[in-house]
Amino acid sequence: MTGDVLERLTTAGVSVWLDDLTRDRLADGSLAALVRSRRVTGATSDPSMLAKSLCDSPFYAGQLDDLAHRGVRAEQALRLVTTHDIRWACDILRPVHEATGGADGLVSVGIDPRLAHDAGATLAEARELWRVTGRANVMVRIPATDAGLTALSACLAEGINADATLILSADRYDLVADACFEGLERAHRAGLPLAGISSVASFLVGRIDSAVDTLLDREGTLEARAMHGTAAVSGARLAHERHERTYRGARWRALAALGARPQRLLWADTTVRNPAYHDTRYVDRLVTRGTVNTMPPATLQAVADHGSVVPRRWTEETYDDARRLLGHLQWFGIDHGELVLRLESEALKQADDSWHQLLDALTLALDKDRQTP
Repeated sequence: MTGDVLERLTTAGVSVWLDDLTRDRLADGSLAALVRSRRVTGATSDPSMLAKSLCDSPFYAGQLDDLAHRGVRAEQALRLVTTHDIRWACDILRPVHEATGGADGLVSVGIDPRLAHDAGATLAEARELWRVTGRANVMVRIPATDAGLTALSACLAEGINADATLILSADRYDLVADACFEGLERAHRAGLPLAGISSVASFLVGRIDSAVDTLLDREGTLEARAMHGTAAVSGARLAHERHERTYRGARWRALAALGARPQRLLWADTTVRNPAYHDTRYVDRLVTRGTVNTMPPATLQAVADHGSVVPRRWTEETYDDARRLLGHLQWFGIDHGELVLRLESEALKQADDSWHQLLDALTLALDKDRQTP
C-alpha cells in the first residue's frame, strides 16, 4: 500500500483512523504496520465487522472455547473478548498517543447502544469500560441522543475520553459541542487536568446522500439528478462552520487557557455506497485541518491507491455554497431537518441491530464450543 496519498492527507492536518478493530488485524500485525508507517493514528470499532470475525477468525477460537466451557454467557463474553482487543489496540497506538501529547493514538469503542436513551446506564457502562481497560488512550463512544449528551458531559467531567456519535446535522453538533464544554468546565471545577481529556464528534456522512438521492430519484427530472451527491458533504461542511464559530468564542478561550484540548470533528461512515460516485469521494471532499477521518480497510486502500487529496482552506464561500445546496432540496419537497431526524432514528436502530447481531454471533459461537468435548 503506497503511503503518498495518506501522507498528503496527514500533512493537510487530517488524522487517519482505521475503522476496523478486530483481532485479525491486531494479530496479523497489519494495524501495527500502519501505525509504524505513521499512516494510521487511531482506530474505531464496528460491531458488524466484529460479528463476522467472531464466526470466521481462528484468532478468537481459543478464548471462545475457554469461555464456553466456563459457562460464560454472551454479554459477559463480549466484554471479555472486546476488552482484550481494546487493550491490545491501545498498546499498539500508545507511542502515537505519547508522541502527540494525547491528541491522537486513540481507540474509540462503542458501548451497548440499547442504553442510548438512559443517561445513567450509559455513564455506568462508560465508567466500567474505562476501568477495565485501564488505558489512557481508550475513548468511549456514546450516541448523541438527549440522554447521551448528558452522559457525554458526565464522562468528560470525570476525565473519561468520549466520542459523540450519530451526528447528522449542524444543529446536533451544536448540542454536542455544548455538552463537551459543560463536561470540561465541570472537570476543571473538580480539579482534573484538562489537557489529558480527549473528545471527538463523529459526523455520519454517507447515509445522508443515500437517503437524499433516493428522494430525488422520485422526481425524475434533470434538475433533481443534478442535486445527487451534494447533501452529505454540504451538511458536513456546515457542521464544520459551527465548529469553527464555536472555537472562536469566549467560552472556548477560557477553557483553552486552562489547558483544554479542542473536540475534533470526525468524519465517519465514509464508505461510498453509490457505484456512480468515486470511491474516495468523502475523503477527498472533506480535507480540512484539525479533523479526523475514520475509514474501513477498503476505503483506506482506495484512498492510498487513487485518492485525490487537494488541501483547500474552507472559507465563508465554502459554507455559503453548502448552505445554498441544502436549501435547494426544498425545491424537491425535501425538508432537510425532518430528514435528519429520521436518519438519526434509523442510525440508532441500525446500531441496535448490529449489537444484537454481534450478541447472536457470539451466542452461536459459544454454543458450538459447548457442544465440542
